[in-house]
Amino acid sequence: MKKVTVLGLGSMGVTLAQLFIKKARKVTVWNRTRQKTLPLVDQGAAAAATAAEAVGDSPLVVMCVYDYAAVNDILAMPGFAQAMAGKTLVQLTTGSPADATESAQWAARHGVAYLEGAIQAAPSQMGEDNTPVLISGSEAAFKLHKQVLSDLAGNFVFLGSKMEAASTMDLATLSYVYGGFVGFMQGALIAEAEGLDISQFGKIVADISPSFGSFFAHEGKVIQSKDFTITESPLRISVEATQRIHAFAQARGLNTEFSALAAGLLKRAQQAGLENKELAALIQVLRK
Repeated sequence: MKKVTVLGLGSMGVTLAQLFIKKARKVTVWNRTRQKTLPLVDQGAAAAATAAEAVGDSPLVVMCVYDYAAVNDILAMPGFAQAMAGKTLVQLTTGSPADATESAQWAARHGVAYLEGAIQAAPSQMGEDNTPVLISGSEAAFKLHKQVLSDLAGNFVFLGSKMEAASTMDLATLSYVYGGFVGFMQGALIAEAEGLDISQFGKIVADISPSFGSFFAHEGKVIQSKDFTITESPLRISVEATQRIHAFAQARGLNTEFSALAAGLLKRAQQAGLENKELAALIQVLRK
């Protein structure tokens, strides 16, 4: 179980290969541009001339390429499907749930055990005990290769056999990330308008993020329970807070797209009679 193949040597793919090498795995790498394999060969990897040759070297194949157009090109390469038969493919290319389903169907047709993954970290954050990677698909394959995969991340979250679960949850987490980032940009505008240090604002956000992460975890449990009795934060408080943000943006002539959206959604929740419910009750407005 010390052999592993890595297909794709972008910044993340290179990192994955290096992590395997550091754990003394016998690593075979392949990339369309062969030049990218040379530094890894210097570090102890073997470079294959073709993708089919690369997967022939190992029982475990990890693919991380630019997009699913590139994935499909590789899957269709001469000899690739035959070389993959009886092996496990861990797909770490970012894609949609439909992409995951299509690749899983390809794997089933060719006798390949398949795992769909979604990395939730940057290359520099890989290999840590708390590095999160979402994964779904063949539970037997995951259990078989979990020890090797733990070279890459210490926090693999197995979401079950539903093949598109990892990519779907990736969309959910990215919604949080980009929603939070747009809010961060609004905050930067507010701090800038008053001449405050935006780098200090960033530091404050970093410091409060763990406690808000715990709060969001609680709100997730509230939604799952369907019981919106107030436990942490009454929705009415956020109605007032988002209105203050929007009023400040308007008064300073700042961009109001985000503040108008947030204030508008919370106002609708209030009008729907949810002001004395837990903040998570906002989802009832969004569902409509």
